[in-house]
Amino acid sequence: MKKVAIHNLGCKVNSYESESMELLLRNAGYEIVPFDENVKADVYIINTCSVTNIADRKSRQMLHKAKKLNKDAVVVAAGCYVQADSEGVKKDEAVDIVLGNNMKINIVEALDNYYKDKDKDSYVTDLSHNTNYENLNIDKVNEHTRAYIKIQDGCNQFCSYCIIPYVRGRIRSRDIQDVITEVKRLSLNGYKEVVLTGIHLSSYGVDNNKGSLIEVIEAVHEIDGIERIRLGSLEPRIITDDFVMRLSKLDKVCPHFHLSLQSGCDKTLKDMNRKYTTQEYMAGCDLLRKYYDNPAITTDVIVGFPGETQENFNTTKKFLKDIGFYEMHIFKYSRRKGTVADRMSNQIDDRIKTERSSELLSLEKEMSAEYRKGYVGSSMKVLVEEKTEINNEDYYTGYTRNYIKVLIKGKDIDLLYGKASAINEIINVKIVDINHNGDILIGQTDLETEV
Repeated sequence: MKKVAIHNLGCKVNSYESESMELLLRNAGYEIVPFDENVKADVYIINTCSVTNIADRKSRQMLHKAKKLNKDAVVVAAGCYVQADSEGVKKDEAVDIVLGNNMKINIVEALDNYYKDKDKDSYVTDLSHNTNYENLNIDKVNEHTRAYIKIQDGCNQFCSYCIIPYVRGRIRSRDIQDVITEVKRLSLNGYKEVVLTGIHLSSYGVDNNKGSLIEVIEAVHEIDGIERIRLGSLEPRIITDDFVMRLSKLDKVCPHFHLSLQSGCDKTLKDMNRKYTTQEYMAGCDLLRKYYDNPAITTDVIVGFPGETQENFNTTKKFLKDIGFYEMHIFKYSRRKGTVADRMSNQIDDRIKTERSSELLSLEKEMSAEYRKGYVGSSMKVLVEEKTEINNEDYYTGYTRNYIKVLIKGKDIDLLYGKASAINEIINVKIVDINHNGDILIGQTDLETEV
């Protein structure tokens, strides 16, 4: 039995695809082992990322690390970095098999072929015209309590800073029935929470007219055993009155919405080739707050995009305050070879990017803590995810429906569950405090409610 170690880089879609390859390999008789120095594997698979030039470099570093762990092992380069620079990867002496996107389903065949002829093999297709969805599946995930389900691939947006449409290809949607079958299987395996995800999730169904995103959500909602449904990053334009109204009728859908923004300045949005205005974005947030009581709205923001003036940045900062996000992921603009923005002449100095990033990170911390504080004194349902030790005392941690992390004393939960595991249980918790950093709520088991 050959040993395989898989290392994943990048997004949740990549994670799903790594877990899918793991399932294929297990079914073919391979043993899955950790990617570390303590276990020597026969095969190393690096599922690469290419979202930035730095991601490319990390991908190369991990490929070379794999070969150093065992010079006789077969090293497989898979994923986005392969798609972005297939010729460069083929020339890399550390790599034995090159496996592009939409080809990961062939991992077992690729290894079989390599063992037969020992020649470097390449499996890379042109995704610019490929409309076939790669039908990968999973039956378990490495996160014990939350399963990410890939239902869509590809992107047609071509934002000026982004390489993803070139390495992931055009939009492709998974058949609804296949999604339902997989979620049912995960439910039978004990998973209570699923996250529907994709490269451009909002485009689901646009390519095949077999359904829409809201129809997939409604179908998953009917599956017994699934108690929580979360959504990956959404495009602001999908937030219509009809969409949110139908969503709000599904009580399993968590009131936690990640709406991609990138900039709060209309000029910068236009330069980024984003397809909405700040006014349209604001209207979407208003709709979510119309149908949900204080939903957790999170977003991504890029600072230092080419041509972003101080005035543009100030406009963005004010817009962020006006929206009042629960959490924001702040990124300094990173040039990506092959994109339109990389060729723009008015690049921003790194020092200015760092200053603007620090300013927004401080704002994010302040707004995020303020949102959490509003729940002190309330009762919330928490999905328990793991047990940890703090100052020699046992605690459990988990997340609320609106994705707030909660810390609960272990002895409180142990009173309820005894020797049985509380992991993956949804319990009622009284929120009594917030930690000094303002990023974790402190709770105690609401015994009366549980009984």
